[in-house]
Amino acid sequence: MDTITHTLFGLTLYGAVDKRGMTRAEKRTLLFTTVAGSQIPDIDVISAWWDTAGRYQMWHRGLTHSVFLVPVWAALLAGLSRLLWKTRGWSLFLIGCLAVFIHDTSDLFNAWGTGYFEPISTMRITFGTIPIVDLVFWALMLAGWLWARFRRRTGHDRSPHRVYRLVWLLMALYVGVQSAQGYTLYKQASAQYEQVALSADFVPGVFTVIGKQGGTVDLLKGSVWTGVKPAAKLHSQENADLDRLFAANPKAKTLYEWSPFVVIVDDETRLGLYDPRFYRGGQSFLFEFIEKQGP
Repeated sequence: MDTITHTLFGLTLYGAVDKRGMTRAEKRTLLFTTVAGSQIPDIDVISAWWDTAGRYQMWHRGLTHSVFLVPVWAALLAGLSRLLWKTRGWSLFLIGCLAVFIHDTSDLFNAWGTGYFEPISTMRITFGTIPIVDLVFWALMLAGWLWARFRRRTGHDRSPHRVYRLVWLLMALYVGVQSAQGYTLYKQASAQYEQVALSADFVPGVFTVIGKQGGTVDLLKGSVWTGVKPAAKLHSQENADLDRLFAANPKAKTLYEWSPFVVIVDDETRLGLYDPRFYRGGQSFLFEFIEKQGP
């Protein structure tokens, strides 16, 4: 997910905790833990500063997003809370675990994926059933905040955490419905193609199914209810000399490892490859290539 969504997740998690009886310092610590925990796996973006081998594509959402590091991040946050606000307790550690777990797991559902089981496995796990920026999440969290604020101002509810827990329930239900629809389309396409990937559209229930058969890649767009229709047909030059490309552009080798499958371009001017899941308007923004030397 994007940074804004992760931040909103942290704030909504903070809202879902019953804070009656908490001191000011405890509330401050809780807010720090939920928001920082919802962001800390993305600390891997700083690896771009020292990446000289073109490996950033694999490093980002890699080890820092591993489910095995959830308690490590939570322990770090608990230690910082104790240092800054003199607060302690297992509850902070557990809420930190939940915040980090939500970050890591939510990132599985978009096309970018994560190295969820690193370092045991370097495989990128991606379901592609939720867009990276999902306005449904934003709308649900905003509606929950407005409703809790209204109830509190009118004196009808002194327990706003119940509203935010309902928001979490609705978001989980939304993910479940989206994933069920995406899985249905994925299974249908798997019977026709050697390799299949999925990318969710910004419109709920709409997906792009990417299927590869030999050197042909089809992009099919639609939903479970309307069926999918051809959106684009791409041709991959499977016999191209990728060793030459990888030697000249290390980022291309990283993209090849990172993507479920790629489209290879080998024409008169360029040798390269791109991830077809991000193909929009005649090109993919994940495209690595080298220019061919003229005669």
